[in-house]
Amino acid sequence: MPIIAHSALPTFARLAAEGCAVLPPERAARQDIRELHIGLLNMMPDAALGATERQFFRLVGDSNQIAQFRLHPFTLPEIPRGRAAAAHIARYYESFADLRAEGLDALIVTGANVTHPELSREAFWGPLQEAMDWAWENVTSTLCSCLATHAVLQFRHGQGRSALPEGKLWGVFPHKVTTPDHPLVRGMNTRFDAPHSRWNQVTAAQFADAGMTVLAAGDVGAHLAVSADGLRTVCLQGHPEYDTVSLLKEYKREVGRYGRGERGDYPPLPEGYVGAEGAPVLEAYRARVHPGATLPPFPEEEAAVALDNTWRDSARTLVGNWIGLVYQVTGMDRRRPFMDGVDPADPLGLRARRPKKNAPGRQK
Repeated sequence: MPIIAHSALPTFARLAAEGCAVLPPERAARQDIRELHIGLLNMMPDAALGATERQFFRLVGDSNQIAQFRLHPFTLPEIPRGRAAAAHIARYYESFADLRAEGLDALIVTGANVTHPELSREAFWGPLQEAMDWAWENVTSTLCSCLATHAVLQFRHGQGRSALPEGKLWGVFPHKVTTPDHPLVRGMNTRFDAPHSRWNQVTAAQFADAGMTVLAAGDVGAHLAVSADGLRTVCLQGHPEYDTVSLLKEYKREVGRYGRGERGDYPPLPEGYVGAEGAPVLEAYRARVHPGATLPPFPEEEAAVALDNTWRDSARTLVGNWIGLVYQVTGMDRRRPFMDGVDPADPLGLRARRPKKNAPGRQK
């Protein structure tokens, strides 16, 4: 959370120039503290619906120990659901119509399974665009995960995703912070890991063409980017919300598909994930799997104990920074995206902090 520059102490100005969270007294006086209302638009399929809830709820709750949150899960009725998932949604989820009326301070939009190569042919495409267009006008900041990132780049900026030439990108990969002075990555390690699980990509050049700034990237491409205003849309191509065992469960699912003859090849191990201790366990199991035969019990517990989580700290830092920045600029009325005096085109005042060019004739 920010500190208040309550005197003329030069340190305050120095920290503000470095990009630290320093509030002038007049801004602090207008900031009434209250709980934040964060929406979770959960578009994940039935099997991952509950796990995705827990992952994002946990990430929000663990990332900031001062603020209080009310999390509001909702989904799109156009996404087909089985009986159990439909009952869960009917009992515990809120409606988009109610949330539109009541307002949100921030919004998280998950990925989704797709059935068409072209995103615009998906049944949820129109409703998703409606929800995100509403959020752009009425919510302080929207955090987009994976497919949601690809969707917003396409319908808002005309930047369509493309299939990865090597097939599915799957594993835990190293990344580097590329814009270290941005407050969203303040306090993050300059190098960190993040899980990915996707078939498609939006390139760093496409983010730039959309006017967005890439904040972190690796050999697997851009991972984190933010809209030109610095806050209102935050895009992720990876999955920092993943639990330690999330990729292991995906691998188990794909092994099951191979055993049932639903895929022709045995799935490769997720890259950079299982380590030297876990790989022999899973390779030994592979030798026992034969398509069409009864699958032997998957050694999930034995493999899980060998896994390391190398991304949780950076994920918490990112989400904590995001929440803290939303807290600084949202007002008491959750139906309005910003408090009085905040410029929607520059809510964090980042442009105002940029050093001015030297006047003609002045020494550099």
